[in-house]
Amino acid sequence: MSLSVHAVVAQRHFEAALDMDEGERVAVLGHNGAGKSTLLSILAGTLRPDSGRAVLNDELLFDLDAGRRRWRPPHERGIALLAQDALLFPHLSVRDNVAFGPRVGGASSRQAAQRAQRWLDEVGVAEFADRRPHELSGGQAQRVALARALAAEPKLLLLDEPMAALDVSVAPILRRVLRRVLENRSAIIVTHDLLDAVLLAQRIIVLQDGRVAESGPTEQVLQHPKTRFTARIAGLNLVRGSYRSGCVVHSADLWIEGNHQAAAELVESAPAAAVFSPSAVTIAVEDVHSSARNRIAVTIAELEPTGQMVRVRADDHHGHHLSADVTMRSVAELDLYPGRTVIYSVKAASVSIYPV
Repeated sequence: MSLSVHAVVAQRHFEAALDMDEGERVAVLGHNGAGKSTLLSILAGTLRPDSGRAVLNDELLFDLDAGRRRWRPPHERGIALLAQDALLFPHLSVRDNVAFGPRVGGASSRQAAQRAQRWLDEVGVAEFADRRPHELSGGQAQRVALARALAAEPKLLLLDEPMAALDVSVAPILRRVLRRVLENRSAIIVTHDLLDAVLLAQRIIVLQDGRVAESGPTEQVLQHPKTRFTARIAGLNLVRGSYRSGCVVHSADLWIEGNHQAAAELVESAPAAAVFSPSAVTIAVEDVHSSARNRIAVTIAELEPTGQMVRVRADDHHGHHLSADVTMRSVAELDLYPGRTVIYSVKAASVSIYPV
């Protein structure tokens, strides 16, 4: 086991546990205030939790349970943090910024310079080695910051929204670099971007109100979300309820019939989720006869063009945020607009039901 941590921060209503294998890459998702930065701060050693215990590669980071006060300072943890902003030392050259970590770790000037050159080459910014940080673009500075983090040879790399401050044209470059250099390296990636999770992480954990709401392999979590937040970022509709005779029952007037592929795991009256794609939804302006077994009355909240289609975002009276993809022609023919009440229909064969 590479990392095992459990921590409580009462003031922030945070209590979460995480276990990672050596060389595993985990993406941490969650809405603002869910506890993502709190988790990174605890691991980096810049926030002391009220209680908990963490071990990294058999070395104790902290043990604050049962009155114990064992705490390893940040510089002795072997953990590097790559933040949204590069935070390079302005008075040092690019080369000296990257060599800083090895020097602090006891390497000679020559060894530190060699290690710096290696990582500058690896992330593709060796040509800027003699420049100062103010002479770099945002993308170049972030790659230098990544090289500096890796040159310290951390046991665990923490990435806090590393692409958030970059132009959309620059982010793919850093993402490709990260995908290459993170291979077989233990890393935790906090992100709001689904693409980061898909391309960089083997596993996803979703934090919600300071707790781990769901966790699993990336593909599994995105295909079978258990929270509305995860369903939204995965581009899916989610209705939770209890399982009854092939349906997810949310309330007396909301039953979703579906395709229960995991029937062996579904238990009558146990919590379950019904998930369906916006592309599987058809819209009618009145409740006409349809072969679709599932019909939901919703009020349109907004219309969002997405290429050749329009995503219709709507709410039902239970508070579900549900989407449908329709053509521009359908928007005009059905006279769709925010505030209008319509009927969403989806066939049972297009709905996946699974336990939560």
